[in-house]
Amino acid sequence: MTSETASRDVPSDTQPTSDAPDDDGAARLATYVDVWWHAVDDFTKVLEAVPADAWDAPTDLPGWDVHAVAAHIAHLEGVLSGAPEETVDVGTPAHVTGLMGLYTEQGVVARRDRSPDELITEIREAATSRHTALLADPPTDPGATPERIFGGIGWSWERLLRNRPLDVWMHEQDVRRAVGLPGGLDSVAAQHTADYLVESLGLVVGKRVAPPAGTTVVLDVAGSAPYAVRVGDDGRARPVDPPAHPTVRIRLDREDFVVVAGGRRAPTRAEVTGDEELGRAVLDSFAVTP
Repeated sequence: MTSETASRDVPSDTQPTSDAPDDDGAARLATYVDVWWHAVDDFTKVLEAVPADAWDAPTDLPGWDVHAVAAHIAHLEGVLSGAPEETVDVGTPAHVTGLMGLYTEQGVVARRDRSPDELITEIREAATSRHTALLADPPTDPGATPERIFGGIGWSWERLLRNRPLDVWMHEQDVRRAVGLPGGLDSVAAQHTADYLVESLGLVVGKRVAPPAGTTVVLDVAGSAPYAVRVGDDGRARPVDPPAHPTVRIRLDREDFVVVAGGRRAPTRAEVTGDEELGRAVLDSFAVTP
């Protein structure tokens, strides 16, 4: 897993098909803002519970300890709230590849000497400022481009606001695993993230695994509705109603699913029924955040 994008947790090609304005767009964006706000609150509370001697504990992300994860969130939330972009020399760390990876690392390196309390305060102040602005002037067009976004990436309001809860919650879980503070798997951000990542099944099956036309795969993640795709004659895997007898059915609990979809670890409790070889190929290919 590498720092290829401005955020280390952006599902590849899983943005919703509803980037254009629609009747429910404004309400959907408002929901994303609310979920992100809860995710930030949960994340900072977890950071406050990290023991003083555990901030250098390594996470599942190569090259990043707990302090780096907190710095990353502080960086992106700061930029989104209006803080100036930072330009620092990050050197040539092995875990950084690509220009956007260098951008991400700048935020971490720039905060290397900040204390845990300073990072927590920065996150809360930046998020509060941004939350206040979003409530005062809420975006209403999912397909419109935000005036301010990190790294100059060309995301719509839909993709930006949908991805922020995912990024924050995934990093909350990184911290929890690193310091032995399990939990947070039933929050609104956890539900949002799991449901979002489930939608990556079509990408994984159709583009990465590429089984024969007619293949059906059902992904059954605890706490989320079963999600199924069928491979068409053109090789694309499109969503379908879950069939009673798919080619393969994969069952996972939420934690196992997010660690494999996030490229963190291999699942430990996956249950595969049907074509076991296909099921394992899907799981082996399911790291959908860079």
